[in-house]
Amino acid sequence: MRNLLGLIIATFCLMWIPAQAQTAKQVKAAKQVKAAKQVKAAKQVKAAKQVKAAKQVKAVKPSKTAQAPKAGKIFRDCPTCPEMVVIPSGSFDMGSPGSEAGRDDDEGPVHRVNVAAFALGKTEVTRGQFAAFVKKTKYSTGDKCWTHQGGKVEERTGNWLAPGYAQDDKHPVACINWNDAKAYAKWLSRTTGKKYRLPTEAEWEYAARSNTSTARYWGDKPEEACAYANVADKTAQAQIPGASSWSAHKCMDGFDYTAPAGSFKANAFGLKDMLGNVWEWTEDSYHDSYNDAPADSSAWQGDGAKRVLRGGSWNNDPRNVRAAVRNSYKPELRYSFYGFRLARKLP
Repeated sequence: MRNLLGLIIATFCLMWIPAQAQTAKQVKAAKQVKAAKQVKAAKQVKAAKQVKAAKQVKAVKPSKTAQAPKAGKIFRDCPTCPEMVVIPSGSFDMGSPGSEAGRDDDEGPVHRVNVAAFALGKTEVTRGQFAAFVKKTKYSTGDKCWTHQGGKVEERTGNWLAPGYAQDDKHPVACINWNDAKAYAKWLSRTTGKKYRLPTEAEWEYAARSNTSTARYWGDKPEEACAYANVADKTAQAQIPGASSWSAHKCMDGFDYTAPAGSFKANAFGLKDMLGNVWEWTEDSYHDSYNDAPADSSAWQGDGAKRVLRGGSWNNDPRNVRAAVRNSYKPELRYSFYGFRLARKLP
């Protein structure tokens, strides 16, 4: 009986030992599988992080290429924004030489100016573009404007919607003062997230000349103006009451008052109407000479009593339609031949 009991115990032991060994193996194997899964999971997490990091790097790449667009490029920041042209950096002689016909004393001394690249409106701001601003902001320009009627320029009831002659939304906006132009630039900057502003006087002349040194960007001959600009001409003399005695260009441009923006040939920078159509406000205060003027094309500020306008208009004679000619007026006054175009910081 004792032998039988011993045999049973021995048999049980023999069976239990292998089972325990098998269980230990299974536990070890399970641990190995778990460890392998953990390693795999860790690799997957690392790979996911690398993919995410790569995407982030890729997303940042465009900022590296957010450089100023090439000179001559035309762009528009919104559907109702003015078309802009990239103006290249460079340097030029600002002012006019003493030998230039029609020259005024405030156009000198001629001095060298360095200009950084910027963007400038391809044309003057149009009535339609200004209307979008007024509609959105409820901005008011008042109801008084100096207009031309019966051969006289007087302050009358009028504004950019009624400048004293017929216009549509494609024409340059007129009856605009310096403050109106600044308000439009501020609104457009806020709307687009870009920095719009009035051009400085130096930027304006540099862009108007477009690497020329003649009195006008098409040359020195005023009689060739009608292919490039809307000016006082035979058309104006024939169609505007009181204009028959005007000193005018000896050609016909086909328009009595303003012409639709961009109706004439562009200059070498691709800009249109830099001369004629409407005078254009600039950022600068007026100084009666260029003594001590900035050499870096920045705005030359003063007391602000008068601001500079450039380019001449539809009612100007050859003397006042030149790249160097300067006009100045109080920033609060509106005339039916005053408008503006905008500059924009790059990129």
